[in-house]
Amino acid sequence: MASLVLSSLCFTSQKPCSFTSSLRFSLGALTGSRSAAPLTVGFRPVKRRNGRIRVSVYSRASPLVFRDLDADDFRHPLDKQNTLILKAIPGLNELGRALLGTVTEQIMLLENIGTSVLVSKDQLPELHKMMIEAAGILNIESPDLYVRQSPVPNAYTLAISGKKPFVVIHTSLVELLTRNELQAVLAHELGHLKCDHGVWLTFANLLTLGAYSVPGLGAFLAQTLEEQLFRWLRAAELTCDRAALLVAQDPKVVISVLMKLAGGCPSMADQLNVDAFLEQARSYDKASSSPVGYYIRNAQTRQLSHPLPVLRAREIDEWSRSNEYRSLLKRATQMNVVEKV
Repeated sequence: MASLVLSSLCFTSQKPCSFTSSLRFSLGALTGSRSAAPLTVGFRPVKRRNGRIRVSVYSRASPLVFRDLDADDFRHPLDKQNTLILKAIPGLNELGRALLGTVTEQIMLLENIGTSVLVSKDQLPELHKMMIEAAGILNIESPDLYVRQSPVPNAYTLAISGKKPFVVIHTSLVELLTRNELQAVLAHELGHLKCDHGVWLTFANLLTLGAYSVPGLGAFLAQTLEEQLFRWLRAAELTCDRAALLVAQDPKVVISVLMKLAGGCPSMADQLNVDAFLEQARSYDKASSSPVGYYIRNAQTRQLSHPLPVLRAREIDEWSRSNEYRSLLKRATQMNVVEKV
């Protein structure tokens, strides 16, 4: 069974225009949009040598590792709640398995890897090291990692039964983020795998597509399912932002990713201010606290596949100061120094 994990960088949303595109949700979730392009994450400025992109050498102190980490240890309450609702939809599992067969799996697989570069110890070794380390911190097997040429900063994950899952990141994302920010994006994608988000995402999309094809009440049914799906997607992104924090172990790194996806570019990266962005988030909360503001806020976010970046920044800032997060850090152990590639 093929399942696609959501990215967390885009903020907009739109109805799927084809079967394959409906299964690919980009990282635009971080910004709140839904798009076909993967999400980008920032890390130390990339260096160009002889026309080739080189990622700066990894040098952060040995991070903490969560050897016995379970998905429910960091899953957002809204994710838990909306996953239960999604599981309760009659026939979702059966319909998904009936509509998504071997041929579709192969189409999705070949489409996503046919024009990308597979990362390994011998190919973009620093990116390879980032992924291996992030997977080790989250106590999950490392998926394959591909880099794909695209002007849209994004990242996404694909998991197909019987095959090793893989993550795809866009070159524009690599250009935009610092090394630590980029690893946080990889961790966000790993969070989708850790929590099995891809299964429910695929099922829900297939069910929605099937409902649209039913005469009469089909469109109404599809719209209702779509709204529930978006509600679940937004909650799932909050969970994966937490996974990003568990790997980055610095809330400012994760918030910086969200800020850059909202309005950053390589030429202005050194002028962006995380504290000012958090103050912007508090201003949004204040402006939307009135009855009218609350109504506008709901109307603004109801059709988004990802929460607004300012809201995600505020959420991760609050969780970084919670007893739940501090308790997880106390359970963690120091990672052995990774051998340099």
